Amino acid sequence: MEGNLVKDSPAAADPGPGSAFRGVFRRHAAGVAIITASYHGQPFGFTATSVASLSADPARFTFNMARGSSSWPAVANTSFVGVHMLGLDNQALADRFARTSDRFGGDHWSPGSHGVPLLHGVAGWLIGCITMRLSFENNAVVVAEVIEGGTGADGAPLLYHGGGYAAPTDYII
Repeated sequence: MEGNLVKDSPAAADPGPGSAFRGVFRRHAAGVAIITASYHGQPFGFTATSVASLSADPARFTFNMARGSSSWPAVANTSFVGVHMLGLDNQALADRFARTSDRFGGDHWSPGSHGVPLLHGVAGWLIGCITMRLSFENNAVVVAEVIEGGTGADGAPLLYHGGGYAAPTDYII
């Protein structure tokens, strides 16, 4: 088995832990999702790579966000959120929710249960009832219990890796 072990020598020392942190996570591929919520009748949303399943029974998911985000007031003050998993054909939607303020202009969404904005044409979506918000410094971890969901067309997921969007590839060792 010796031949299958990867032996890397440590890279040149980074100037600090923040630099190492950024470098390590740039090498970590993550699925791309959009989180949505409604607050005072207005839709809010943002692109996220921090979505994860927390438990299957009961079905719960979690995500992280900055409390300075323009969407934080909605997430902090509502009971329900939506999570939308994106496929390769949703890159423009990911960009729209990451880089523009006009996130809901157009017909790419409609109001769902509990007023949660639902995005059309995504790989899958869930509506969750927020069960916990854990604030830590300027960030928050949010936990939601799934109350509803659906899947879209099957296809490759949209990934974020190395500072940009990526597609999964077959890799055989």
